[in-house]
Amino acid sequence: MPLGELTWTTLRGMAENAGPGDDAGRVAEDADEPAEAGRVSRANDRLYRLAQWTIAPLARLIYWPRVIGRGNVPKTGPVIIASNHLSFIDSVAIPMVAPRRVQFLAKSAYFEGTGLSGRLQRLFFTAVGAVPVVRGAGSAAQEALEQSRRIIESGSAFALYPEGTRSLDGRLYKGRTGAAWLALTTGAPVVPVGLKGTDEFLPVGAKIPRFKRITIEFGEPIDLSHYGPATSGKARRQATDEIMAAIRRLSGQEEAGVYNESPPANTVERVKRMLHPERR
Repeated sequence: MPLGELTWTTLRGMAENAGPGDDAGRVAEDADEPAEAGRVSRANDRLYRLAQWTIAPLARLIYWPRVIGRGNVPKTGPVIIASNHLSFIDSVAIPMVAPRRVQFLAKSAYFEGTGLSGRLQRLFFTAVGAVPVVRGAGSAAQEALEQSRRIIESGSAFALYPEGTRSLDGRLYKGRTGAAWLALTTGAPVVPVGLKGTDEFLPVGAKIPRFKRITIEFGEPIDLSHYGPATSGKARRQATDEIMAAIRRLSGQEEAGVYNESPPANTVERVKRMLHPERR
């Protein structure tokens, strides 16, 4: 596979299959306490810095992004970056314009390829701040949340989408409480992000980008600690609603008022949704 094709395929796969914190955004309502924190290796940090000197300028040239409020992202310390989600390209846009290294979860399969293509893909994902995670429900979803917490508690910036998946109609969907749980558990501030135009730059189903200008606006950090402990469902819900209100002010989107659900994968998932209608 030619390098150019590999890069574009990688960009598509990065967010179509595991965007920033999709799993972390979905779980946490019934989470147990995660394990100890982990830190970024020196090798990964060097790869990220190299990407900022090579991939980032190329990405900015292609996107021609309008970036607002970069100074709102704390330069050091733990921080959660919570964004709306319109296109798979969101997962490239945020790390490439943020003023510091941003980590997020990506499907583990993208780190397990063999041969030259597999090595290049693994290097690319590592360079842009992706952390491998096994996706799924139950213990897999719990581990995704634990990984998210470890990243934040190591003093890093961690990105996720509270909506859980892309909006196909341009509306802003109800936020899941994973981001709030992480913020209330770790004490990290939340920087809301409003993305505009990424769905026009690369609409759902499109294979070739349209050269439309996108806007990435970072809002002021939000301290959610006054809502109470992460063990309180009320605190998680209220904190989530504040995050989503901040995102809406930045993005200008219409509120959907419901959760954004992907089609049920099987009968078990359909039954779960019938048994838990409050999640819709």
